[in-house]
Amino acid sequence: MMLKSNNTLQIGVVGVGYLGRRHLEHTMQLKDAECCGFFDKDAERSALIAQESGATSHNSMASLLESANIITIVVPTVDHFSVAQVCINAGKHVFIEKPMCETVEEADTLLELAEKKGVQIHVGHIERLNPALVALNGIELAPRYIETHRLAPYTVRGTDVPVVLDLMIHDLDVIISLVKSPVKSVNASGVSIMTDSVDIANARITFENGCVANITSSRIAKEYVRKLRIFQQDMYVTIDFLRGLTEVYRLLDAEEEDPDAVFSAPLVTGKTTRQIVYETPPVKKVDALKLELENFVASVNGGSTPIVSGREGREALAVALQIQDKIEQTLH
Repeated sequence: MMLKSNNTLQIGVVGVGYLGRRHLEHTMQLKDAECCGFFDKDAERSALIAQESGATSHNSMASLLESANIITIVVPTVDHFSVAQVCINAGKHVFIEKPMCETVEEADTLLELAEKKGVQIHVGHIERLNPALVALNGIELAPRYIETHRLAPYTVRGTDVPVVLDLMIHDLDVIISLVKSPVKSVNASGVSIMTDSVDIANARITFENGCVANITSSRIAKEYVRKLRIFQQDMYVTIDFLRGLTEVYRLLDAEEEDPDAVFSAPLVTGKTTRQIVYETPPVKKVDALKLELENFVASVNGGSTPIVSGREGREALAVALQIQDKIEQTLH
């Protein structure tokens, strides 16, 4: 099958495992692109998904690339580079699920190739679109200290990579986007419990602007926890990604009778009377994956910019690998 002659983008999916199936479902519902099918090297799985979804199952990458303008890549991390390289060489825009690649060198190769071919790379750091984080838009942030906890019960899915690349990288991408400063130093420790790779990790990152981030991730917890706290001058923010709850505490000049004050007693500093005011910005529920894919299509059509560009994906990967390297040094 060749590319259709109309101007509607044709989007294809490579890999229809757990997450790939969700990608396929969403691509089939896009308004500004048509799903031209998928390719998965597991023939039995492909036949099943084609039957269940009604989508076209291509028998090779080459066949899919003949039909598609843009590709979402949802294969195991070890295959991200090779699949993306083939797609970009064929002149296709790509959306790569996180982490972008296994190594920074692979990421750099893809970025150089994409620039040469004139195509875009998007990276699937879906937490950027979490409504609880988006609720902070419009609030001026200048973090001095950030703390995150991302814990999950053990499952086989995702254990092909260390917890740093599986879970922690979500928070790394968010933190880097909030701090907007180069990393100065990294310290980290971790242990292997259930797998041959690191299952629990803690990292402390110092940025050039003085901000410090303390990040904890585990995939052998009793229950899911995904929380982020931001501390800055006169403000404290806490986000519960799972509950969709954002809370903001501000230290503001206020009257004693301020009904919004958390504490009835005012805080007197010198000649200034201030109060701690509590806010809960509205959190609008959205389908984050849908928004990611819509942004991918809109960006290729020239109507938007990537939510997470290839360079941003590369930056999060580089810090994650620094952390993983520090952990491995402590284990040997």
